[in-house]
Amino acid sequence: MNTESGTAQTPGARLRRRRRALQLTLSDVAARAEVTEGHLSSIERGRSNASVSTLQRICSVLRLNVGDLFAQAASPTQPVLRFQDAKGVAFGEGASKIKLTPAHFDHLELLLGHFEPSGSTGVEPYTHGDSEEVLLVIAGDVEVTIDGETHALTAFDSVHYRSSRPHRVAESTGTAEARVLWAMSPPTY
Repeated sequence: MNTESGTAQTPGARLRRRRRALQLTLSDVAARAEVTEGHLSSIERGRSNASVSTLQRICSVLRLNVGDLFAQAASPTQPVLRFQDAKGVAFGEGASKIKLTPAHFDHLELLLGHFEPSGSTGVEPYTHGDSEEVLLVIAGDVEVTIDGETHALTAFDSVHYRSSRPHRVAESTGTAEARVLWAMSPPTY
């Protein structure tokens, strides 16, 4: 079985694939997670186990949930993710998002965002990782502020930026809902 494709993958192989996708060295991750390079390498190769606290530190560096290491990957014969099975999460003010890509994807992440009238990602701009990010408006009108510069967008307009730049999204009419799609590479959530 191919462990690099996301099927039948061990937790160590999953850590290695994610580390490589984020273009981090063993040394980078080991230093940030406060483990030795040798121990991290041994975990990645499945030659030793890690404590829960060690896995939590490593996953924090790699922006993974520990549960993602043990989740069953989508089968190549059943690649469909049903929207009805997706779980939304509230964030910001009057906003929610749903992850549309499986947890084992290391190079691309899609999120569907919903904004109530006047809803936003929050009062303050935020950053997360240093990924390439594209926001596409599916419906409604939003204002996207990046590094203090505000862009008015409507359906099928898009904007691209690095997720490390302070940014904020807000529904701009105050009377209608808006939907957006975020695409990020590599994933940051």
